[in-house]
Amino acid sequence: MSSIPKMGCTRAQAETNSTVFQPAPACDMVIFGAGGDLTKRLVTPSLYSLAASKMLPDDFRVVGVDIADLDTESWRQQLTDMIHSFIGKKGVEFETDSIDEDAWKWLMDRFTYVKGDFSDSQTFKNLGQSLRDGNRLFYLAVADRFFAQVIEQLGSAGLTEQKDEGPWRRVIVEKPFGHDLGSAQDLNKKILGILKENQVYRIDHFLGKETVQNIMMMRFGNGVFENLWNNHFIEHVQITAAETVGVEKRGGFYDHAGALRDMVPNHLFQLLAVTAMEPPVSFDADAVRSEKAKVLQAVRLMAEEDVADNAVRGQYGPGTVKGADVQGYRSELNVDPHSATETFVAIKLMIDNWRWGKTPFYLRTGKHMSERCTEIVLQFRRPPFTLFRDTGIENLPPNQIVIRISPNDGMSIDFNAKVPGPTVQVKQVSSDFRYSDFFERRPTTGYETLIYDCMIGDATLFQRADFVEAGWRIVQPILDAWARQTPDFPNYASGSNGPKEADDLLAKDGFQWRDLNS
Repeated sequence: MSSIPKMGCTRAQAETNSTVFQPAPACDMVIFGAGGDLTKRLVTPSLYSLAASKMLPDDFRVVGVDIADLDTESWRQQLTDMIHSFIGKKGVEFETDSIDEDAWKWLMDRFTYVKGDFSDSQTFKNLGQSLRDGNRLFYLAVADRFFAQVIEQLGSAGLTEQKDEGPWRRVIVEKPFGHDLGSAQDLNKKILGILKENQVYRIDHFLGKETVQNIMMMRFGNGVFENLWNNHFIEHVQITAAETVGVEKRGGFYDHAGALRDMVPNHLFQLLAVTAMEPPVSFDADAVRSEKAKVLQAVRLMAEEDVADNAVRGQYGPGTVKGADVQGYRSELNVDPHSATETFVAIKLMIDNWRWGKTPFYLRTGKHMSERCTEIVLQFRRPPFTLFRDTGIENLPPNQIVIRISPNDGMSIDFNAKVPGPTVQVKQVSSDFRYSDFFERRPTTGYETLIYDCMIGDATLFQRADFVEAGWRIVQPILDAWARQTPDFPNYASGSNGPKEADDLLAKDGFQWRDLNS
């Protein structure tokens, strides 16, 4: 769960780091897209984790809404079959060795199903009749084309009306939040025409991961790090989200989105913001989110003519991933055989503020790469070499802080040490911290903290409208430039570390990517 103190945490508990959480307040939770993959793989397992941890109120109900031809019993059975399919399986979002059957039954007893079309106002009238007058949480686990439609229908049916005093009404909106700057602005306008900003929770499950949340604790809770966290000491920053999987069954969606839209304005910019933000005045949601938004607002916008020097795109061809032969992207299911959609992106960004001026940030993400790895690397400036010029040492490897989001989440510090012996020789060594060595690990999808936070009204880990639009403003010139060019795809083999041009992006500045296999 989140390391930030929540409702129900006393001052003494917070000071001893033994935070005790109270169950969330009673509410009806409505899941649109109840029969979909997201509900089965992530949302329901997250609710199960909360139930098993006694984090849900006894007076809790879930209403699923979908056009799928289901009823309450068949829906419950689908979810039961899915949760049990995770037992003992590795590489899935929810890894577990067993299921607490009592907790699962407790949860399923509170699930009911309403069949209906999102475009039909009668669906929302039927939904309203099945809801109580108390708190309501609406979760949009649907394709982005339905976001505005569902919220408009909720508003027309009076289901989201919230008074200053009395029960709350909140809406969780999944990504992608728009597909370019104009669509994001239009979606925000439509949503905020019906809801207040404090009712909208734009979710990004990356922020539910403990390692991401711990970046703020590591920075602001330890003087040894924050004093060095600036352009005087840090030479450059790398943020990587590499996957070994391809597009799998998402070809229809992915071929219209691509790696840039799918990963950069949300996941990677969230990691960028939490890495580069200024210390907030408190852990209040608006204080934290304001500092994050300022980071993106300070990013130097590219002119279209600068895109070629600062952004690289790639598409995987056939190759070998983890010993298995795999096909190229253009041969994937529901993908255009002549597709120009990118499956890899690398970008160089500059943040024009006092803390980060002249320190470049390099972002990369890709599919069918050599290793699965999400990490942040801060490389420090090298010390003056004069002291070592007569020692036979040719160079000093750079010091690095590596924050691993996944797998093996934790942090390492690479530094130089003298090799024992009569001569001066240097070797880079590492001090390594892994969460699994110090803390009990529980099955988690990353959504548990976020759903709980929404229930208690803590918006700290959710995106605000200004953050979303600032992210698209950075990406838009790249989208525009790439739309006017025909790429030479495929340009990297599956199982590699991406196209050569991504290495060149750093090499021309005198740097290189940290090895994904390290």
